[in-house]
Amino acid sequence: MSTSIRPITKVPVIESARLTMRGHRLDDFSDCCTMWSDPVVTRFIGGKPFSEEETWARFLRYAGHWAVMGFGYWAIEEKETHNFVGELGFADYRREIEPSIKGMPELGWALASRVHGKGYATEAVRAVLAWGDAHFSAAHTVSIIHPENLASIRVAEKCGYKELQRSNYKGHATIIFAR
Repeated sequence: MSTSIRPITKVPVIESARLTMRGHRLDDFSDCCTMWSDPVVTRFIGGKPFSEEETWARFLRYAGHWAVMGFGYWAIEEKETHNFVGELGFADYRREIEPSIKGMPELGWALASRVHGKGYATEAVRAVLAWGDAHFSAAHTVSIIHPENLASIRVAEKCGYKELQRSNYKGHATIIFAR
């Protein structure tokens, strides 16, 4: 089953009560580097801070998803301050994981540690899920979360995700959630 929709060159803007989700801009890269080099952020996402080179590859992958797949990641900014606070979106990384989730939109999110605990993740996830519900023909979306990442598990569950299966990805325990 293919989840691609018509390729998009202009990323749609999504707004929630306190946040704006928009396409990444080059001037977001410094904030992305700061976030992805923070061990608090990466503790459950790869287990170590990302280098500038790794963050750049991630940054470009976001644009590529929109251009090729018609979906991808958004930068998240606070409406009040216009400060970058994180990123989230859908991807098809063609992960080598069992059970296979290839072809299913995979939702992921990461927020700067300075905004953890404000409810931004739940607010942003709900907003982009509404977009996904309107744009995907796929019956399910998935998310993979480290079993010790209790905050992200709570966000996923509040947004309708249920544990599908425990698995391993690149030598790390993970839980596959489906909605």
